[in-house]
Amino acid sequence: MPGSKSVTNRALVLAALADGESILEGALWSEDTQVMVECLQELGFMVNVGLDPREPCNRTITVYGLGGQLPPGGTRQQPLELFVGNAGTAARFLSALVCLGRGTYRLHGVPRMHERPQAALFLALRDLGYHIHAPHDRLPALITGDGPKPGKCRVSIEESSQFASALILCAKAGGWSIQIVGENAEESPYAAMTSQLCKVFPSKGGRFRVEPDASSGSYFWAAGFLLRRPPAAPEGGPARPELVEGGLGRPELVEGPLITVHDWPTSGWQIDSRFPEFWPLPAAISREGQLGDSIMTAMMLAPFGHNATHFTHLGRLRLQECERVHAIRAELTRCGAEVLEHADTLTIQPAVPPQSLHGAEIETYGDHRIAMCFAILGLIIPGIKIKNPVCVKKTFPNFFQKLADAPPHGLGAAILGPGGRELDHDDLFAD
Repeated sequence: MPGSKSVTNRALVLAALADGESILEGALWSEDTQVMVECLQELGFMVNVGLDPREPCNRTITVYGLGGQLPPGGTRQQPLELFVGNAGTAARFLSALVCLGRGTYRLHGVPRMHERPQAALFLALRDLGYHIHAPHDRLPALITGDGPKPGKCRVSIEESSQFASALILCAKAGGWSIQIVGENAEESPYAAMTSQLCKVFPSKGGRFRVEPDASSGSYFWAAGFLLRRPPAAPEGGPARPELVEGGLGRPELVEGPLITVHDWPTSGWQIDSRFPEFWPLPAAISREGQLGDSIMTAMMLAPFGHNATHFTHLGRLRLQECERVHAIRAELTRCGAEVLEHADTLTIQPAVPPQSLHGAEIETYGDHRIAMCFAILGLIIPGIKIKNPVCVKKTFPNFFQKLADAPPHGLGAAILGPGGRELDHDDLFAD
């Protein structure tokens, strides 16, 4: 797998705040991390990017930190412009980082990023004494940096744990004391990841290896579970048992995975590194402390489970790249699955028989995770068509290449383009 987006963007901020040269090895190179690198360069940091011979979507990134200082910013009349795209980590982490600078900065992104919440973070930064002008407390925002201001603030993570992570990353340089409140505050896995990274990152500069992305790896674990059972028969044709190791009927947990993910992370930093533990599916899975973004991958497995699965505490999914709760329900239903939405819970029933599921044209809502989730279903359900597949560039530009490449580097899947032409390797890179 390419490097972790969550670790890469946190490490980039810590490298900018470090004292001297930091070399990030195995760093993810995707839309979200490119946005962060470009913003650091706009801020005036020297950042060099080199190829990684082991993984096409990784880079070796060298950042020359300034010991907690930032180069001068813009003026009120001519603020320094920072475009964050639809990268929530960049939008939140940079909002806190520029407060340590001196000058005025304007953060803005794509329309969806302007809809996503920022209010709790802005409130905490104002409590620390920084001036932020933001209509409706969302982006675009004008932030006036005034350097380190030792003080205390309180931040709610009801809508996003990235608010807390942004403050934690900059707390030492800013002299900030942070109280985190809200849903599962004491055990928030992403805030805990940030705290752990702050402890282990070389603050005086040095080498730091970014571990592979567990959320991205979840799709391939899921493919391995699903391909243990026969796929549904194409219309007018037989199933393809030659793709399957194992017998007919519902998928069973078997010894020895059909697909393994190289260098699976074991640090405990990424909550989604637990994903392989969730097959067979339990009766309920919570996004509060059990799985992160890979809970969406688990939803793709639910129609093939033994019993109904309840996916709970999904409120934050509504506030991300798209309204993900609605998107999953709508697109799984389109494929013939039985999905009930109640408050912030989705209940997905097993398909009886599994062959009752069918192909559909999947609306991705511009969301990389919707595209990747349903692409995995396409390995076993004939006729899955992914609209706007290029959206995977946000975190995993070579995702479709890994589906199509021959084993052991891929799954050997055939991926067809318009007109039914099988796409080759170069066609499958999202850029």
